[in-house]
Amino acid sequence: MPNPVLRSVHIHPVKAMRGFAPAEAEVQPWGLAGDRRWTVVDASGKVVTQRRHPRMALASAELLAGGDIRVSAPGREPLTVEVPEPSATIRVEVFETPVEAVPAGGAADAWFSAYLDAEVRLVHMDDPARRRPVDPAYALPGETVSFADGYPLLVTTSASLDALNSLIAQGDHSDEGPLPMNRFRPNLVVDGTAPWAEDGWTRLAIGEVTFRVARTCGRCVVTTTDQLTGERGKEPLRTLARHRNQGNRLIFGQNLVPEHTGTVRTGDEVKILD
Repeated sequence: MPNPVLRSVHIHPVKAMRGFAPAEAEVQPWGLAGDRRWTVVDASGKVVTQRRHPRMALASAELLAGGDIRVSAPGREPLTVEVPEPSATIRVEVFETPVEAVPAGGAADAWFSAYLDAEVRLVHMDDPARRRPVDPAYALPGETVSFADGYPLLVTTSASLDALNSLIAQGDHSDEGPLPMNRFRPNLVVDGTAPWAEDGWTRLAIGEVTFRVARTCGRCVVTTTDQLTGERGKEPLRTLARHRNQGNRLIFGQNLVPEHTGTVRTGDEVKILD
């Protein structure tokens, strides 16, 4: 069997919002360049995601030169947000981990608050190299991450999605399938593997970049959210609970940490090193 290949690359400039799929991306130590460098927080500083506001799936963020973004959403005029000067930071909380972040300012806060009908703020991570370490239980010294859930990159495989959709079709919510890959919000999607082959990966190379597999990815309610409508169902969590429950974690995909920087491109060969 020929080696697998990189099918697609995905960058989400604002955590929990719709992103885009470039033909190539720069891999930085903390993730793909421009990926999840921005996030929305509530009045207490806690990160806001689709877990609490599924309407975030309908909002999109375009990455502009220099890290600026242009956000758009139904019923709202698009807004360009410039990277704020890191003259002052505020403490925010990303899943119980405190992180220093730079406020984007009043116009961005007003835009997001009006869209979500809640008091929220937009913040930017100015220096990922020192702001947020990867969970030390699964990290090597010095490894850091952006505002992603926990690790620099997430990889999934097309074959595993096909296998999952086959299981969904046999279940009691078959009408919800088949599900698209965007339910899982990966950074990298790989073609040409056997179903669930990624379970056994510990180290891989994509193009010129090598990665260490840090941990399998436990899935949450976000995967039940239709990324085009914001509506929620039961799948894939119902089927993952039956077939992919590992230590009370519902598994789909693998979390990666880059071993060095470089560029990945769609069509790159994927080599399983260990």
